Amino acid sequence: MRLPKPTRISILGSTGSIGKSTLQVIDHLPEDFEVVALCAKNNIDLLEEQAKKYCPKIIAVFDPKNAKILQSRLPHIRIVSGKKGLIEVATCPECELVVSAMVGSIGLIPTIEAIKARKRIALANKEVLVIAGKYVMDLCYKYGVQILPLDSEHSAIFQCLQGGHAQEVRRLILTASGGPFRNHSQESLEKVTLDEALCHPTWKMGPKITIDSSTLMNKGFEVIEAYHLFGLSIDSIEVVIHPQSVIHSFVEFVDGSILSQMGVHDMRVPIQYALTFPERKQGSVDYFNFSEYPQLQFYPAQDTKFICLQLAYKAIRKGGTYPCFLNAINEILVERFLKREISWIQIGKKMESLFLRFEGSSDESIETLLEVDKAGRQMAKKA
Repeated sequence: MRLPKPTRISILGSTGSIGKSTLQVIDHLPEDFEVVALCAKNNIDLLEEQAKKYCPKIIAVFDPKNAKILQSRLPHIRIVSGKKGLIEVATCPECELVVSAMVGSIGLIPTIEAIKARKRIALANKEVLVIAGKYVMDLCYKYGVQILPLDSEHSAIFQCLQGGHAQEVRRLILTASGGPFRNHSQESLEKVTLDEALCHPTWKMGPKITIDSSTLMNKGFEVIEAYHLFGLSIDSIEVVIHPQSVIHSFVEFVDGSILSQMGVHDMRVPIQYALTFPERKQGSVDYFNFSEYPQLQFYPAQDTKFICLQLAYKAIRKGGTYPCFLNAINEILVERFLKREISWIQIGKKMESLFLRFEGSSDESIETLLEVDKAGRQMAKKA
């Protein structure tokens, strides 16, 4: 009897939190997967360790200088760099499934090229759909490519929708932990420190996503992502604060039935579901202990202190280039906060000011979106 061949995987962002969790899933199911390509922005020390363990055919390092250093350490593996290098990894001929897990807009073009190369996409980089959602989904339809969501919330919705049809859905309800500042007063938010903002109460993530979670911008981007992934109107997508992060999202159907997906807050669960879909295989996380969660709480998310979440809804309602612009200014403002150039409260305030000044357009061509992205970044650097 011939055994099935392992799925050959390329990982964009292998040194980040999602990339590392993906490799843990692959370690757990070694006969099911083969790593053929890896890429990262700059972390060549970890890339070197990963390369020696997984023996990929090609590695991309965004920074050319670091790529040369890594090439000297790994002379037997092809090392590429820059945007062209990221695209090579995303379109590697041997690859069947691309895990798009780079943080920010840097992952947009490689993911688009992977779709054109008819690779299956396991998507964690939400900015891909925030920046160019309509363009990307139209491209998926054209090339017959399926996007499998890696975010726990979108994976939860995707799993719940297996129990019904899209036309039977009344609401999608994304859950949010509320971040570390859910119970803070407006006055105390003025004094938030970087260390406090980087201390998420539930998830362990990279710095950029952790800050986005503290402002609820991450949840706002997830609303935009869900809008494109599942094809519902924006008025049918809601957010509810759920501090325990046990229920990852809900789907309410037209008859009043609600399906939810729940489990431990461990990213290996949604990652494994995407990688093995449509099958389910034995997982590596501990069994869920109900006695540890005697109470599950839910609160409305429409709090005025979460300006970023409100702006995300406004951006998708305006459509066109507005979500792209919102993502661009958010990336720069978060970067400035991480450098201690601005305060936490200024992220939302400056974002709102820039957003209100922006005059968007309905042109969603990739050329226009890249121009808007560039302009937004320049504006945010000066704000």
